Amino acid sequence: MKRKLLLALTILFIDKVVAQKVGGLKDAYAKYFPIGVAVSVKNVLDKNDQAFIVKHFNSITTENAMKMGAVHPLENRYYWKDADSIVNFAIKNKLKIRGHNLCWHQNAPNWLFYDEQHNLVSKEVLLARLKDHIFNVVGRYKGKIYAWDVVNEAVDDDDRQFLRNSLWYQIAGEDFIVKAFEYAHEADPKAILFYNEYSTEKPGKRERVYKLLKKLVDAKVPINAIGIQAHYSIYTPSPQDLITSIEKFASLGLKVQITELDMSVFNGKELSLSVKPEEAGMLPPAIEQQQADRYAEIFKVFRDYKNVITGVTFWNLSDKDSWLDNFPVKERKSYPLLFDTNNQPKKAYWSVVDF
Repeated sequence: MKRKLLLALTILFIDKVVAQKVGGLKDAYAKYFPIGVAVSVKNVLDKNDQAFIVKHFNSITTENAMKMGAVHPLENRYYWKDADSIVNFAIKNKLKIRGHNLCWHQNAPNWLFYDEQHNLVSKEVLLARLKDHIFNVVGRYKGKIYAWDVVNEAVDDDDRQFLRNSLWYQIAGEDFIVKAFEYAHEADPKAILFYNEYSTEKPGKRERVYKLLKKLVDAKVPINAIGIQAHYSIYTPSPQDLITSIEKFASLGLKVQITELDMSVFNGKELSLSVKPEEAGMLPPAIEQQQADRYAEIFKVFRDYKNVITGVTFWNLSDKDSWLDNFPVKERKSYPLLFDTNNQPKKAYWSVVDF
């Protein structure tokens, strides 16, 4: 028994040494697609995080700094400091930059939708404000940001509905989507323009997203790609559900990116562990292995579709600081990434780079 254990540990050690020779995560996928990560201004100002980013990633997404509420809090006021810091860090380190995002129902300041009497503005006023915002933001980073999430999460989760009943939709109908892409293309004709959405592997949501994308493509709206957010768990989706979505969206002539990848050890709001990881201090070995196996599965799909997939971006650097720590349940560690709370590779990391 001891011999078998020693042999297994030796093989694992050799595998890790071989994997380490390729350098960081990005180097393992150099022949496939860029590997990105969502960052905050805190990350790009922290020397340890800086080195970590440069080692493992060759693309970054602005996690929050370019969202409407952050960069354009008042009609006549823009706040560029955080976004500029991230862009300057990326340029200095020769990293590709994805802009996130130009139009979203969340993080949209109230001034967009209301007049001074707090009445909803007209469609014309709203679209003029959207145009001004997009021209200023995209124009500022023209030639620096290669891709934009133009419209984010406009499709409803309810199978009985089509588009989300947001203030954007209530005031401007479907035109806000069309115009957002037209304005972004006009502001930077060379930028790659994305529609970005979650739960695209669920059959009903997939069909509604496809319906929207097809309408845009058929109308010759300047949309280039679809962003599959990929906020997964160790239980769902299945590889086949992911494959179906990739093939269906790609059939429209659109490129695909995995834009917000993580993999929670929980299933939604339900606890899937008998002992909370934060109480145990680490993931139980069986769950850690399950996460590694699931990451290996989905990355095999990504590699198989490398001719369609043009990038894979993780949402946050490591388990140290994930947005899932407060969503959908507050103060619950979800351990969703390839690196642990000390930025060290987990089993999931080795399952992704050792193929």
